[in-house]
Amino acid sequence: MRSIWAGAISFGLVVIPVKLYAATEQRDIAFRQVHRKDGARIQFRRFCTLDGEEVPYSEVAKGYELPTGDMVILTDEDLADLPLVTAHRIEVLHFAPAAQVEPIYAAKSYYTEPDPTGARAYVLFRDALENSGKVAVAKVALRQREALAALRVREGVITLETLLWPDEVRKPDFSFLDEDIEVRSQELKMAASLIDTMTEDFDPDQYHDDYREALEAVISAKIEGNDLVRPAGLEAAEPKAQPADLTEILRASVAAVKSGRDSTPKEDEKPAKPRTRRKASA
Repeated sequence: MRSIWAGAISFGLVVIPVKLYAATEQRDIAFRQVHRKDGARIQFRRFCTLDGEEVPYSEVAKGYELPTGDMVILTDEDLADLPLVTAHRIEVLHFAPAAQVEPIYAAKSYYTEPDPTGARAYVLFRDALENSGKVAVAKVALRQREALAALRVREGVITLETLLWPDEVRKPDFSFLDEDIEVRSQELKMAASLIDTMTEDFDPDQYHDDYREALEAVISAKIEGNDLVRPAGLEAAEPKAQPADLTEILRASVAAVKSGRDSTPKEDEKPAKPRTRRKASA
């Protein structure tokens, strides 16, 4: 794994140097948008809506639109001056019962690895945290944005789970919550009995992404049937020995494609979504 952040866990007067690693990964099969007729990749460009000119990436800035339509343009210098005291520190604010940090707040999970010089302090903090049955509520800045976070222990490693801010979690506003819906005691007992009957330990290894496996099978069938399209101008590559497992074939394909990414559109070059007006702040 490759670390994405280096800093320290600040726990009282204790400072534990650590690195962060993404704890999860998406296994979705990635598609490219192509021309159905010839298989050539679809390319996206940035255009100014005022003069129709193509805008190079170096001239693209962040803008905050006001209800009047006026735009506040922010520069890199503006953003650099923002306070990010947790830029290189996971600052533990306090500890809380694990059940109080509800799953709905969870955003993304990371593993922490201690620097060799801080391994003993790391293990001490890990064991104390695990024995307490609590989570450490903290703040951390990742990619120029400060986030609320929770530190937990999983398989001997302190994990950092970034959390949504309270105002990012919507309040449930449904009419049935205000209705007086009666549930009979016998129905409740039968429902509880059904839950007991269907209760078993959670073993994540017994679940599989059936859709992805089926999609891999479709792609494999097309590869085996030579149902391929070679866009004009694409040089033929030297045939390579491929592993028998389709998942490995697809991974090898992804690795081969990476070398040509410079000529493909980046994430922020996708077509712009329809503009929506921001409401004025209260």
